Amino acid sequence: MSTVTVPAQVPSVTEDCEQLRKAFSGWGTNEELIISILAHRNAAQRKSIRQTYAETYEEDLLKALDKELTNDFERVVKLWTLDPAERPHRNYFWQGKRIMLILRNLLKRMLHTTQTGDFRKLLVPLVSSYRYDGDEVNMTLAKTEAKILHENILKKAYSHEDLIRILATRSKAQINATLNHYKNEFGQDINKDLKADPKDEFLAILRATVKCLTCPEKYFEKVLRLAINKRGTDEGGLTRVVVTRAEVDMQVIKEVFHRRNTVSLDHAIAKDTGGDYEKMLLALTGHDDA
Repeated sequence: MSTVTVPAQVPSVTEDCEQLRKAFSGWGTNEELIISILAHRNAAQRKSIRQTYAETYEEDLLKALDKELTNDFERVVKLWTLDPAERPHRNYFWQGKRIMLILRNLLKRMLHTTQTGDFRKLLVPLVSSYRYDGDEVNMTLAKTEAKILHENILKKAYSHEDLIRILATRSKAQINATLNHYKNEFGQDINKDLKADPKDEFLAILRATVKCLTCPEKYFEKVLRLAINKRGTDEGGLTRVVVTRAEVDMQVIKEVFHRRNTVSLDHAIAKDTGGDYEKMLLALTGHDDA
């Protein structure tokens, strides 16, 4: 469920572009005007604004933002302005309507691993494979593939092509059915079986993949919690989750965060950030005053 508040009466795209141009003019940038426009437009509206801005002023809106803004506020506004499919792949993968976000430091280590091709064998299918988005489930297939997963995990064949194929191509509904059967048939959640070696980074990414596909709200709540509840805020992780989930399931993530941490996500963000960066984040999480 989206937390982005779009006004009932939205100005024309031309008006929005004129106001953004106005925000960039004069002695100083009008950050509040930028937030009031971009943070309250959906993906299709933002795409139209960017196209019209380029046609009208012969300049990419992203370049204008780059010149006018700085630091974390610049990064969150520019990432939000991008069409979801354009957003950098180094931090998360775009699969049709689904975004899989991988912890930044883990991904960096993965990309620098050259000893085996296991990471590539997993990442390429995750990025490129077609994944059915419907609710239809084949229970016979779920039982068969639960057995395949279990056999490969028992043999520690974690990068086996069948295991990767199942995770990379099956729909969320089908994977949930498969993993439910896995737990019922073999007595343990698959992620517990994938903790055979806690220091194995490939197993870590397999667990993250399973969590993203089966319980994304819990996974992203954890990313937010780790980004905020540490010495020094991980602005990169915080920005990526808020931006990529604001129009997907941020409301559910906020509910999970509140239950897990006894404080609201809005309160945690306000406590840990400041200035225009804070205002933009709160606008995207649907805070009433943003």
